[in-house]
Amino acid sequence: MKRPRKLPPLNALRAFEAAARQLSFKRAAEELHVTPAAVSHQVRALESQLGVALFQRLHRALALTPAGARYLPALSEAFDRLDEASAALHARARTPRLVLSVVPSFGANWLVPRLGQFRARHPAIDLVVLSSSQLVDFARDPVDVGLRFGPGGWPGVRADLLLAEEYLPVASPRLARGKRPLRRPEDLRRHTLLHDENHDAWRAWLASAGVTGVDPERGMVFSDSSQLVAAAAAGQGVALARKLLAEPYLRSRALVRPFRGSVPAEFAYYVVCAEARAQEPAIRAFRDWILKAAR
Repeated sequence: MKRPRKLPPLNALRAFEAAARQLSFKRAAEELHVTPAAVSHQVRALESQLGVALFQRLHRALALTPAGARYLPALSEAFDRLDEASAALHARARTPRLVLSVVPSFGANWLVPRLGQFRARHPAIDLVVLSSSQLVDFARDPVDVGLRFGPGGWPGVRADLLLAEEYLPVASPRLARGKRPLRRPEDLRRHTLLHDENHDAWRAWLASAGVTGVDPERGMVFSDSSQLVAAAAAGQGVALARKLLAEPYLRSRALVRPFRGSVPAEFAYYVVCAEARAQEPAIRAFRDWILKAAR
């Protein structure tokens, strides 16, 4: 266990360090905005506490004793480090810093490709992006803004609708045109269904397409929607994916839509923050930007 520090008073240390650099109580007093008598008093108190003389008091001059000469460099270095640390902290405090908590799949597929636009508009705001599927407790978590997929209406939280969502079937081109091609919705009877944790989505889509004989509970389930879409792109089955997450894959032709038709999602994407902090400049700037980007 580290022993407790036994430090002399800070004012006494400052008085000695200034006087030792200047070799003058008068010039040290001017630097510290006190009287020469106050500097002399602080130095004498320090010498008394340390039990050693730090100065030779000559006629109209000061000189360091060997002990004072050894003490000065360590004190000057300590004060320099304190000054640098304080300046860095002050600079950080003046730089707006926004901590975002983002659903991983939405962050990777929709938000991250657009963050350069926000940085171009607000270069003074530093961003910290945390990936999490957990709801944010703004009273406890060090988070400023959340991007969430859910029902909205969270108590004590400002929630602005960002994007509605829908589910649509997607598959790899190779699977769609393979030995068991996907030409009609009924062809799903011969393929593995890929799900996120919302099994009701496949049930709703199959009902809307008038397909029977397909068990909407069968297949593989992925808790991470990005993994769901990646599994479909790898040809492991037909996924019912959120449109926003599937769009990059559809644009690159890593996925295709074998059938038309979609079903609306029960939940939507929201940008959320603590109600009490909604008008803070950095939070408001991010909210205004992302809502415009979504439009």
